[in-house]
Amino acid sequence: YRTAVFGKMHFNRPAEPGLHGFDVVMTEDEITKAWTRDVKPRPFPAAIRTKPAQWQPFRDPARIWLNADKLPLARFDEEARGTYIARQAIQYLEANREKPFALWTSFQEPHSPFDFPAEDRDLFDAARFSIPRVGPEDAWQIPKIFRDLDDDDKRGIAAAYYTSVAFLDRNVGRVLDALRRLRLEQDTFVVYMADHGYDLGQHGRFEKHCGYEPALRVPLIIRDPRRSQPGVVRDLTEHIDVPATIVDMMNLDPLPVTHGQTLRPYLEGLRPQHPRDHIFSEYLENEEAYIKAADWKYILCSGKRARKDGYETDNPTPGRYRRLYDLRSDPGEFTDVAPKHPDLVSKFESLMLDRFRATHPDREAEPQRLNRAESIEYYLRPRDAPPSP
Repeated sequence: YRTAVFGKMHFNRPAEPGLHGFDVVMTEDEITKAWTRDVKPRPFPAAIRTKPAQWQPFRDPARIWLNADKLPLARFDEEARGTYIARQAIQYLEANREKPFALWTSFQEPHSPFDFPAEDRDLFDAARFSIPRVGPEDAWQIPKIFRDLDDDDKRGIAAAYYTSVAFLDRNVGRVLDALRRLRLEQDTFVVYMADHGYDLGQHGRFEKHCGYEPALRVPLIIRDPRRSQPGVVRDLTEHIDVPATIVDMMNLDPLPVTHGQTLRPYLEGLRPQHPRDHIFSEYLENEEAYIKAADWKYILCSGKRARKDGYETDNPTPGRYRRLYDLRSDPGEFTDVAPKHPDLVSKFESLMLDRFRATHPDREAEPQRLNRAESIEYYLRPRDAPPSP
């Protein structure tokens, strides 16, 4: 396969051919430099108010860097960075249409600062957005950075987010249209997914750094016109299932390490012999891990680490806490029922520890004579953090 990536990847190192198997690598810095070089914007109408030229999260008030005023970029659609990324992907398809290719196109949108071009500024009326309920149990954990947002700010942030989603949707459509125009649509395996969700006021938060459902759930849409059957899957899946599925559907050699399971049966109108009965996720900056089953969500946090990601709370080091939510009766995840269900707490912690011991690169160094929660907390340390005293 000829391989390429365009857009956001978080490789956290300069791009170069061959990085992570990509022949063509235009990630964050490289794509921005090329866009700045290649696209010269037209004069912008002074009558249209636009967002600040420089995005300064945590330095500016949250209402500014979260775009509560629903302001567009000082660019028109054809000049926007997202459109440029789509255009690079399309040009790659045009140049490689006669060869097997593997193309990863990754957009910044709808990540904050919720960019969108001038044409989209009136797509959504902020006044029509509702503000999610915030419970009294949320008070201490609402990041201080969001405490000054008023109701109009919250509606405006949600409207800006949805506007950015619409811009993303259009650019994804452009790439898919190119597949059709180039007569590649019937011979291309397409996966659409995201790296995280986003809280838009749920529990007082406007970010992704937690285990609540809006932040944890992501879309996953897969299409193989040759073999897949139309349908909706409501079973639980994980990101790590996607590479296993691609390898299986493309009849490639197995990966040297595979933690996921193929989703191929779903695509063929069947169900796996052993569908997932839970999923695992984590946010190590706050030393948190999550288990979600069909009807339950379990959260374990060490509470020892004062987070350094800008989302400080009233009690930055509350100590270890456990939370269990009954998603059938409490889909908003407000009422902790962990004390009432010690059997489920034990079950989910065992699942959590089993996952760490099966997959973590430092599992051989796990200290002995720790209880289960302490063992989990050993794995919850950020890998770039100094050892605990």
